[in-house]
Amino acid sequence: MELPNINIDLLEQPAFEKVQAQALTHPPRILLLYGSNRERSYSRLAVLEAKRILEYFGAEVKIFHPKGLPLPEDGDMTHPKVQELHELLAWAEGMVWCSPERHGAMSSILKAQIDWIPLAAGAIRATQGKTLALMQVSGGSQSFNAVNQMRILGRWMRMITIPNQSSIPKAFLEFEEDGRMKASSLYDRIVDVMEELYKFTLLTRGQSGYLTNRYSERKESAAELSKRVNQKSI
Repeated sequence: MELPNINIDLLEQPAFEKVQAQALTHPPRILLLYGSNRERSYSRLAVLEAKRILEYFGAEVKIFHPKGLPLPEDGDMTHPKVQELHELLAWAEGMVWCSPERHGAMSSILKAQIDWIPLAAGAIRATQGKTLALMQVSGGSQSFNAVNQMRILGRWMRMITIPNQSSIPKAFLEFEEDGRMKASSLYDRIVDVMEELYKFTLLTRGQSGYLTNRYSERKESAAELSKRVNQKSI
């Protein structure tokens, strides 16, 4: 088969032996983000339920609390909350995003956290190759606007966004006074989503470099290298 428009020297043949999961010894590291600073934040309560489930499966879980995080236009990388978020991002192998739906979209608080995530560290996106699960809470009837919007962002940030997702309608009816979620099919869906996230993370962590290694980027890097070594003067 002839492929005249492809640099064959840069086209790698995928092989099963290269993509087998690695049996890493540390627990899967999952970072949870939520999208409301209210005292009784249902997105935070949902994230706490997710944390309990993931920890039961064996994950090490950390939650970023966004209170005090400035808008991207109002701060810089030296802000303590921004540094905290970046450190957690570097630590994590997978993430959960949970947002309330406001005006048919994710909240500004959740979006600000995503906007503070650096697009690249060197030539690599900070989120590239990491797993992602999506959840939303709503004050009214069930909707998937926020999770669908976050799914677009997760794909654009080159995350392995799992197929399953959770949407909790009328969230104010689904949690007890102590903050625990009531038993229901909605709760069962959160269990399903966390179970799927955990499995995807086990399968893909340690494989990011291979799974996200792209022909177009190898081609671009090769062209830049050729330009540098063949330059006429320095």
